[in-house]
Amino acid sequence: MTDLTKHEVKCRLKKGDEVVVLSGRCAGQKGKIDRIDRKHDKVFVAGVNLVKRHTKPSVSDQEGGIVDKASPLHVSKVALVDPKTKKATRIGYKIEDGKKVRFAKASGTILA
Repeated sequence: MTDLTKHEVKCRLKKGDEVVVLSGRCAGQKGKIDRIDRKHDKVFVAGVNLVKRHTKPSVSDQEGGIVDKASPLHVSKVALVDPKTKKATRIGYKIEDGKKVRFAKASGTILA
């Protein structure tokens, strides 16, 4: 067995990548990745999959109330947005000038 655990998926996405949601109630929405939870294979996308949470007043948050909070999405539910075509694409790797780089499979564009 490889070094990946039984339920862990190889995540080719990085923080700051622009992604599109493929399925669920937020399907079709685009946003940038804020955070990646590799242990649970989840990504947090800015402005997408927001849920309402009722919070109590605390020392750090003087006012309680209903707050919009980002909820995670599974990595399989999002796809990278191709910088050239602005559509969903898969990610590949290739060696250029002795360095391993990511590229968009749809257009072949090198990703930063």
